[in-house]
Amino acid sequence: MTRTEPSLAGALLDRRYRVEDLIARGGMSSVYRGVDTRLDRPVAVKVMDSRFAGDRSFVDRFEREARAAARLHHPHVVAVHDQGFDTSADPENPRAFLVMELVNGGTLRDLINERGRLDVPLALTVAEQVSSALAAAHAAGLVHRDIKPENVLIGRGGDTGGVVKVADFGLVRAAASAGTTSANIILGTVAYLSPEQVATGTTTARSDIYSTGILLYEMLTGRVPYSGDTALSVAYRHVNDDVPAPSTVVPGIPAALDDLVLRATRRDAEARPADAAKFLAELRRVKAELGVRTATIPVATPPDAPRISRSVPAEDDSELTVPAIPAITEHSGPGPRGTQALPRAMVETSGHLGPPQAEPPTASPRRRPPLAVLALVVLVLLGGVGAGVWWFSAGRYVDVPSVAGLSREEAETALRQAELTPVFTEERHNTAPAGTVIRSEPDSGSRALQGDEVTVVLSLGKPVVPDVRAGASVEEAERAIRAMQLEPRVDAEADAYDAEVPEGAVVTLTPKPGTQANVGDTVTIVRSKGPPPTPVPDVSGMSRDEAFQALRNAGFEPFEAGKEFSPNVQAGHVVRTDPEQGSTPEPGSRVGVFVSNAVEVPSVVGRQAKKAVRILREAGFKVEAEKSRGPVSFVIEQSPDGGTLAEPGSTVTLSVIP
Repeated sequence: MTRTEPSLAGALLDRRYRVEDLIARGGMSSVYRGVDTRLDRPVAVKVMDSRFAGDRSFVDRFEREARAAARLHHPHVVAVHDQGFDTSADPENPRAFLVMELVNGGTLRDLINERGRLDVPLALTVAEQVSSALAAAHAAGLVHRDIKPENVLIGRGGDTGGVVKVADFGLVRAAASAGTTSANIILGTVAYLSPEQVATGTTTARSDIYSTGILLYEMLTGRVPYSGDTALSVAYRHVNDDVPAPSTVVPGIPAALDDLVLRATRRDAEARPADAAKFLAELRRVKAELGVRTATIPVATPPDAPRISRSVPAEDDSELTVPAIPAITEHSGPGPRGTQALPRAMVETSGHLGPPQAEPPTASPRRRPPLAVLALVVLVLLGGVGAGVWWFSAGRYVDVPSVAGLSREEAETALRQAELTPVFTEERHNTAPAGTVIRSEPDSGSRALQGDEVTVVLSLGKPVVPDVRAGASVEEAERAIRAMQLEPRVDAEADAYDAEVPEGAVVTLTPKPGTQANVGDTVTIVRSKGPPPTPVPDVSGMSRDEAFQALRNAGFEPFEAGKEFSPNVQAGHVVRTDPEQGSTPEPGSRVGVFVSNAVEVPSVVGRQAKKAVRILREAGFKVEAEKSRGPVSFVIEQSPDGGTLAEPGSTVTLSVIP
């Protein structure tokens, strides 16, 4: 007989946390709604079952859970605020408890039970937020190990709809410190267990990817891929069967989405994405390829009855958590759904998981039929109850009609005839003509309550690169581009100088405004680098002072870098600059000026040789002259010629007579 844990409602834990209503009860702990009396805020309090209080190893595991979960700070992870021990019931055996963020809303299981399969935008939006949470966990070295709809909470997020919060990191273990569970026990929920968890107990980030793939499959089809009468039969199929494509169950699911699910659920772990960050990138790529926008997540109404635990027959040696009054839905597949603890001996046979043995049928004793009159009364009563059950479970639901391709007026008529309320929104689309319906949310074939709102997405046609004014901020440009369902990009290499647009503001877009594009195309924002830099002016041939003034006028700081010979520039005039003319250094840069040291060669032809030599030497030249053959000689030729420019210290050759 199952033992019931006494309620803690009304207790004050650690002189701070007041316990209120029971929210859920599992095999190892109970979760209550509570209040942090110090901060006056609502919280969820998870209290370990009293029968484990004396188990040191279990207490240690509970503490590890707190530390592991507290390391994660992410908008899609249920936050852990505190951890402690309650001694009010038994000071010798204190009960551990966790204080967590209270998420008001329901679970993904509630949403699937309520709606059946989810439409593609909603399924991808939920999977994206779950993967984002897991990416943070994997980056911190943590593996969840029990991803399932019951652990995906959907809290109320105001005007933006529900927000996904991944809960119960109670089975996580630091991936860096250990890779397996106990050698003899498999922990997890059998419908979502990866093949390696079943076969060897190995648990890595890729195991979470597999479970997320099964989760996405269930959202798209309304059921898990494998079901069976026992946990063992389901585990067998995880190891030996390939997960089928979702489109084999729901025709019309895009091939890219099939591929995403199949890649996440490969039996070979190495063939899956390495971690949630990589899977998230693939999911977002598929989402962009399909032109799927982020959907508003509805918050399902959770069942009134708290979840309680029950034990399955001893030969199954497992424990699962189920709702006290399970929801009935035509989309739910049979088979065990809660967290399982399977003995490995049941699933290992010479390294291969064999098919489960059929269980012998059990005879159910038959009772004699009651009196005819009593039977008639019972039948009448059952008929009334059956009608009520039909109304509250199925009678209130209608099928969402197909409105894709219709005009606004046609879609509104079809939905109102189905007793649904249309709500219209618009978005860009690559192929749907403007004014026609792209899709509905929920999509056609889904079940909805009579009177429910159905979002009808109308096409605005293909996106067009927006006309963003020159001088606008980058943020303005990004908003305008995203409004067209295009992706803005800022690239420093594409930035350009502009004399009129301030530095950092938008000059233009590439492709140019008005260009037709596809949803998700990239538009580059060209930013201004400010006025174009002034080039170094050509000051060659100017005097030193003239050159310095010209450089200052151009915004540079000139300095004399040295002397340099040029046969074409007079002494004291500029030969060149460094940086050279035409280059564009930063305003205010120093520019070196090289001044010519050329000397004009004196003309000495016709002069007496001795006097000619003296003149040339005084001018700074060396002289080579023919030896005079008489008392007086005259220069008849010189090289270089007089009047030319030569380098100081160079040689002038003279020819003399006699």
